[in-house]
Amino acid sequence: MQALNLILENQTLFIICCALFGLMVGSFLNVVIYRLPVMLEREWKRESAEALSQSDADNTDDEAFNLVTPRSRCSKCQSPIHAWQNIPVISFLLLGGKCSNCKTAISWRYPLVELITAVLTAIVAWHFFPSSYAALAAIGLTWALIALTGIDYDTYLLPDNITLPLVWLGLIANYFGLITSFESAFWGAIAGYMSLWSIFWLFKLITGKEGMGYGDFKLLAALGAWLGWEMLPVIIILSSLVGAVVGIALMVFANHEKTKPIPFGPYLATAGWIAMIWGAELHNMYLNYAGLS
Repeated sequence: MQALNLILENQTLFIICCALFGLMVGSFLNVVIYRLPVMLEREWKRESAEALSQSDADNTDDEAFNLVTPRSRCSKCQSPIHAWQNIPVISFLLLGGKCSNCKTAISWRYPLVELITAVLTAIVAWHFFPSSYAALAAIGLTWALIALTGIDYDTYLLPDNITLPLVWLGLIANYFGLITSFESAFWGAIAGYMSLWSIFWLFKLITGKEGMGYGDFKLLAALGAWLGWEMLPVIIILSSLVGAVVGIALMVFANHEKTKPIPFGPYLATAGWIAMIWGAELHNMYLNYAGLS
């Protein structure tokens, strides 16, 4: 108990401990990013089979597959990954970025997600110290945003399994005033959802096409529930600017097809995290620029 109090009262220790824990969580987030979409796809297949009255024999996904089972293994040779090979960042360096069995290259994405998670966790811990409860809540939001970013980038999917609980958790956290007032969080959730929902239908009525997915509505609702309605203009402007810059860069330098969609979730998540840390300064800058302050 004394050790815990020492960590909570000492800023340097608090940041270091949060960063180390974030490094370990980053390894788990890699699992979530890869496995959760597969789990959802299998669930949808089972539901479709039941709706079509197909027999269980038609279901080829009988092997247990979740965030724990089966054990992590090489995607090529299927050799199990042992505990010492699963230490965040360190194992990647010790293995030289290759599978110990077949020497297939391991993606740099795995240690990158771990490092990003550790760094962002440390920044959040620094920003909210000494309010440990607010820091822990914001760290949880950060981890969820990292997972959503990876999943949406890979699959164009923002799972309800993450976005909907985020809305409720944001409202609960701000019932205790951890980040903003409950009133601001309540209206933030409503305005976050309705703003993108309105843009979606306006765009569809004009063009006949869908410009974004419903997951984007829910993610912005979650960010509104966590950060309050005042941060929504900042988040929308930031995400749109970053999305436009990245989209143009992809088309110019990476020959990205104009007809191929670009996921908006990562830009919303990035803008939401920036607003959580520097939102007050950006909000004041926005009001000054708009002549409203």
